[in-house]
Amino acid sequence: MAVRLPRPHPFDVRVALAGLLGGLMFLGIGLAMRPKSEPNVLFAGPWPILLPLAVMAGCELLRRAAPRVALPVATLAIVGDTLTQGNLVTVLMFTDVMYAAVLYGTPAAARRIPWVTGMLTVIATVVPFAAWREPEALLIGVATGVVSFGPASTGLIVRNHREAAEAARLRAEQTALLAEMDRAQAVTAERARMARELHDMVANHLSAIAIHSTAALSLDNAETSREALTVIRENSVEGLAEMRRLIGILRDDSGDREPAAAPTLDGLGALVDTARANGLDVTLSAEHGDGLPAPVELAAYRIVQESLTNALKHAGPGRVTVALRQRDGSLDVTVASPYGDRDGPRAPGSGAGLVGMRERAALLDGRFEAGPEGSPDGKIWAVRATLPITEGETE
Repeated sequence: MAVRLPRPHPFDVRVALAGLLGGLMFLGIGLAMRPKSEPNVLFAGPWPILLPLAVMAGCELLRRAAPRVALPVATLAIVGDTLTQGNLVTVLMFTDVMYAAVLYGTPAAARRIPWVTGMLTVIATVVPFAAWREPEALLIGVATGVVSFGPASTGLIVRNHREAAEAARLRAEQTALLAEMDRAQAVTAERARMARELHDMVANHLSAIAIHSTAALSLDNAETSREALTVIRENSVEGLAEMRRLIGILRDDSGDREPAAAPTLDGLGALVDTARANGLDVTLSAEHGDGLPAPVELAAYRIVQESLTNALKHAGPGRVTVALRQRDGSLDVTVASPYGDRDGPRAPGSGAGLVGMRERAALLDGRFEAGPEGSPDGKIWAVRATLPITEGETE
């Protein structure tokens, strides 16, 4: 099976071609690095310079595709170039191959090459000076450092900066992903909140409309039908007004609309009067102080509102009691109604009310319970919620 050679990068092809042409130009004008008389020049003349130049140009082709192959071959080529009169372009291409080996090589090679070239630079500085005791001998170490340790260190610095930039980019992407997840969760929570508000505000009116329309259809009495139609009209008008207000809030994003006031416990009297007008026998007992936190008042109001709606739809004949009592650090809300034993199926969406009430209590770290309870007069359905109140919120 034939070995498939790596495909050079287009930039590396241009670098290799430019280096080869530059070396040929220097060779053509007779510009060499050493004279023929130097002792280490074993192959004098222009033609021996061509071989290291051509090999180094080939290594430039592999500077990015195969740096582990390019660097050893380039090292042999630069050693061979020292045995000739030398070409400056060959040396420059070697420094680029050294730089690319650290920048594009493996992490292990990036750590090892600067350390090895640094040790070679120290050896090339100390050994000649110790042997010849001449200041000029230090230039060998300087040249070795410029050709090997300098490019390797530069490549390591650039590689570290690239890795840091890549890590920062990944962190930015992760932050953006987390922000998108938070935004999606916020949208889901807001949709759930709007669903609870829509259910709490409109379900009471729709339930009254359904019950009174059933009474008007089942009873052949003009006066009863007139009263039922009156109640139906009042509830439909109020329900449409609340629907329009909620839809307006959802549609309006200009910020010019004034926020609507949230329901408070002061509105429980009107809520009970509406329930009485719809046919419920309701008693209200509210024992709480002023200055309760707005979230607590809103949650208590919605729990009472939904409980009265469920009593209107599902409770049996009898009295419905609503009781609020403030204790140290909490507000207790209790709504009790006769337990209606109905064999038929429940109204669609009737379970959403209990879920919404439980969620409202949970958002305040409160407790919520709902279910049938025994009593001397028979079974009752009781809704009990305990909403915590912190001292900082009540001041």
